[in-house]
Amino acid sequence: MATHKLLLLPGDGIGPEVMAEVKRLIDWLNASGIARFETEQGLVGGSAYDAHKVSITDATMAQARAADAVIFGAVGGPKWDGVPYEARPEAGLLRLRKELGLFGNLRPAVCYPALADASSLKREAVEGLDIMIVRELTGGVYFGEPKTITDLGNGQKRAVDTQVYDTYEIERIGRVAFDLARKRRNKVTSMEKRNVMKTGVLWNEVMTQLHAREYKDVTLEHQLADSGGMNLVKYPKQFDVIVTDNLFGDMLSDIAAMLTGSLGMLPSASLGEVDAKSKKRKALYEPVHGSAPDIAGKCLANPIAMIASFGMALRYSFDLGGLADKLDAAIAAVLAKGLRTADIKSEGTTQVTTREMGEAILGELQELHR
Repeated sequence: MATHKLLLLPGDGIGPEVMAEVKRLIDWLNASGIARFETEQGLVGGSAYDAHKVSITDATMAQARAADAVIFGAVGGPKWDGVPYEARPEAGLLRLRKELGLFGNLRPAVCYPALADASSLKREAVEGLDIMIVRELTGGVYFGEPKTITDLGNGQKRAVDTQVYDTYEIERIGRVAFDLARKRRNKVTSMEKRNVMKTGVLWNEVMTQLHAREYKDVTLEHQLADSGGMNLVKYPKQFDVIVTDNLFGDMLSDIAAMLTGSLGMLPSASLGEVDAKSKKRKALYEPVHGSAPDIAGKCLANPIAMIASFGMALRYSFDLGGLADKLDAAIAAVLAKGLRTADIKSEGTTQVTTREMGEAILGELQELHR
């Protein structure tokens, strides 16, 4: 049995609490012989700044490069609002994405049957929802140069962020989206702002050409990103795979999160290129939610997105899709029994702690393996 190397980076706020439930799951998988994982743990974000005055150290980056996958919690909080910009907690995550070449971000939005009423939309709009947002992660306005704030004098300043995309960046994220669609419902919706942005014009052109050249069997449609956001709220089940750039992907995936009832429900995977020799790829898995410092340390956090992110690691990094399916089924079973953390609590359900939710999911997974 292969041994998989994991680097666990719990981060800040509720990160350590939700990561503890993944560690519980890993310990059981190791003890039961179902899979074998070696784990290391490091600091990232505000906790790394407190210890080392940087958001991630070179040593931790070396661990990330050596790992088969990175499991990431959350970073940030008001405590670090005043730190230097280059050392802000989020810079650690951005460095991981950039240096590991994690260009493709997969954010599924699945509405579990038991949570259809937890969404802000009507049940009929979200029941059975299963969409995948594919976000380009290492280009665009978050990384484009120049990125400056200039003092113009007389109390005036000018801030500049630069949106940059090359053809190859659009093609490789497009291939991720089309390949995923072939395994799902065979439809891709590409979103950009070609009406006002030159990068949108190029994005639309490259996606159209890639489709015609390599993916004619997949349905491709184009939407402006603002219209796409409206349609996500109006009729989300019209979508299968949505592919978009870094900025719009950040926004649209958070909209999709609320369709499912809570940010605490959404996992994500950030993937690099497949190595031609090893056939492996660098990958980082993280929940979409933030560090939620207001509830940190209170056992109120929802660990489902963190656990489901580990499930995505099983599926995309370790070829353990069957185990990932069972983990998804365990989550659904716990929700069907009416257990809820505070963020998804509704009338007639039972509120549980972070630990109790994690234990319940593990219990259901154990039952599926009897």
